[in-house]
Amino acid sequence: MSVKIKLCNHEDLQMLQQISIETFNDTFKAQNSPENMKAYLEKAFNTEQLEKELLHASMQFFFVYFNHEVAGYLKVNCDDAQTEEMGDKALEIERVYIRNKFQKNGLGRYLLSKAYEIAQERNKEKIWLGVWERNKNAIAFYQKMGFVQTGAHSFYMGNEEQTDFIMTKWLI
Repeated sequence: MSVKIKLCNHEDLQMLQQISIETFNDTFKAQNSPENMKAYLEKAFNTEQLEKELLHASMQFFFVYFNHEVAGYLKVNCDDAQTEEMGDKALEIERVYIRNKFQKNGLGRYLLSKAYEIAQERNKEKIWLGVWERNKNAIAFYQKMGFVQTGAHSFYMGNEEQTDFIMTKWLI
């Protein structure tokens, strides 16, 4: 088994868009209306939006490869790119997604390790993320990885307001 992580750049835009739509759709389509899914996917993963994020100095995307195939990705934000005001000592994990056929291979854990490494390199004291309150598997995974719920915020799926738990892991 070969696992590798690669920092994404502009040349990866098409694959990033494809895997973003695929994994988000696979994760959430059964629990959301087709209209809300379509609205969110078009807003969050259109070419211009992803291009803007790839060029932002405080956002980074990483692909994880499993046996030389893109298996998932990680998006981290720091400083002014965080989706909530958490201060300059925090790093946000905005997205961790693994394609269905690659799940249960430890790749999520591998991507979280990459986020910890980035946080330590940047002298961050904590890592945080938002996870949908109804995504019980993800919540259990993050708890197993040492994250605790520290708050909540609204997340809009199309025109539907949903609640994300804010989960935090302290690194100090």
